[in-house]
Amino acid sequence: MPKAIYLFCFARSSLLPTMEGTGLDGQNPLFLQSFLDIAAVVSSVCLEEFCGPAAESRIQDLSWVGPRACRHEEVVEQVMRHSAVLPVRFGTIFSSLESLEKRLQEHHGAISEFLDQVLDKEEWAVKGLLDRAKAKEELLSIIFAQEARRLASLSPGMRYFEEQRILAGVEKELNGWMKKVCKEVANDLKYYSQNFCERRVFSREATGSERDMVMNWAFLVARGVLADFRAGVDRANADHAERGLVFELSGPWPPYSFSPSLEMDPGE
Repeated sequence: MPKAIYLFCFARSSLLPTMEGTGLDGQNPLFLQSFLDIAAVVSSVCLEEFCGPAAESRIQDLSWVGPRACRHEEVVEQVMRHSAVLPVRFGTIFSSLESLEKRLQEHHGAISEFLDQVLDKEEWAVKGLLDRAKAKEELLSIIFAQEARRLASLSPGMRYFEEQRILAGVEKELNGWMKKVCKEVANDLKYYSQNFCERRVFSREATGSERDMVMNWAFLVARGVLADFRAGVDRANADHAERGLVFELSGPWPPYSFSPSLEMDPGE
């Protein structure tokens, strides 16, 4: 079968040991393709796995994609233990080493600049997860406590209508409170990070969680301030978890969210 070159990431060639292990298929070994001070971490793959009539349906098959995507991530994280990395998306292939080296030459400056930017830094994800029922209950408890004296002064009929008005408006109040809190937490965490971006928010069906994902952030954090960054997340949870809003921290991850687009289309 025709072979192609599968690309995992770029890193500083001087910092990388000889690559150990195999690529996506568990057979073809990992190796480095270097240009000047930058190495591309690659392996061989069967071209037909990513190109051709069957490739489109195969790439939609989670049982096929899942273990290969995990292996892609494992290799990038292996490299990240030795050098700053510029990870590329799953499924990036080249027809030959010559084609890859040509693209590496074209983008050498951008790759080198990015590796300098992320040196001694890691990507950390922070997700905001809302227990909507608990949050509404806590918010209503606060509102009714604040309004208790005024409600008590009303006639039974007027009090009923005022209580219904409060109940009807609780969703709007909740959304306003949530946006305010998320903005404050984001600003606090940005103080300890070099870069920040908002990522896609997923539904309960996609996450399998009983909570609503209401925000999904990525931060580029220097290792030297990681303890302070973690403490910021802990403060946010201490302040808001009892009202149903929890901030979930995960990482470190390769800096996918901050990697520049190098126009490396699969199959070129």
